Amino acid sequence: MGSAHGNGGDRESSPYVELDRAAWAALGAATEQPLSPDEIERVRGLGDELDLDEVQQVYLPMSRLLSLYVKAAGDLHRAQEAFLDQPHPPRTPFVIGLAGSVAVGKSTTARVLQQMLAHWPEHPSVSLVTTDGFLYPNKELKRRGLLTRKGFPESYDRKALLRFVMDIKSGKDEVEAPTYSHLVYDVLPDEKVVIKRPDIVIIEGLNVLQPARVRDDGRTGLAISDFFDFSVYVDAATGDIRRWYTDRFLRLRETAFRNPASYFARYGRLTEEDAVQQAHDIWDSINGPNLKQNVQPTRSRATLVLRKDADHSVRYVRLRKL
Repeated sequence: MGSAHGNGGDRESSPYVELDRAAWAALGAATEQPLSPDEIERVRGLGDELDLDEVQQVYLPMSRLLSLYVKAAGDLHRAQEAFLDQPHPPRTPFVIGLAGSVAVGKSTTARVLQQMLAHWPEHPSVSLVTTDGFLYPNKELKRRGLLTRKGFPESYDRKALLRFVMDIKSGKDEVEAPTYSHLVYDVLPDEKVVIKRPDIVIIEGLNVLQPARVRDDGRTGLAISDFFDFSVYVDAATGDIRRWYTDRFLRLRETAFRNPASYFARYGRLTEEDAVQQAHDIWDSINGPNLKQNVQPTRSRATLVLRKDADHSVRYVRLRKL
């Protein structure tokens, strides 16, 4: 049996409780695993080492914990309505923010959580939105000189993203989000994701835990994380993430980059040695600096941190105390 301990060894001195994998897995031991091997195969990210054990030991306890949070939020909603002596409007969706580096596996984490949370009868409708759709179109990024800073906070239409999250939390019947294509490496102007009164919304992206910016007049605006009910940061050693990014780049060179419609079709013709060098160059000039400057500093803002080992498996979980 693993141990649960506070960060830094002294359990009283930290606002977090940290559980190693064995201790965390034990929390889900009595809960039935809702996903079949086929469902797990469908949600696997490119090259993510996701298997039944990982789902059972890591994501099952996590989905149970989230389910408890959703229930508690519902109870609080009803208590507040009673206090305000108002007729009972439907409660707004429970919003989960999910952050982490490029290539760390956060898309897979988001899809697994979406599938597992939807299996709980209390909240069958779970929507997933990635913030990629809120990137400025390539044409606009070029105009602003930001094409090589795609993924940095300034490359997103932050006002539109904030408006989207506020609309969800306002309880609107229908909210639309733009769609992004990794194949053409651009926003698809005519395609939208439509969200209709879900129980839970998962918002996944590099910068979703960014604090609010200070405006020119010195005032601080709102951040999308101000509207999250729970947040998750997927973490790993930077060296491991760089290697995963390179491995993924090499796999894409064999698959998606071979598609003539791909924005990166030119990379499909590279030798393996040149492809490795290209992946390292992209990581070292764009993704690595963005991780260090913008993404990693938001880790401490998360409610829960999943820390991965070199083989992609989750080694420990850190949860903020209540």
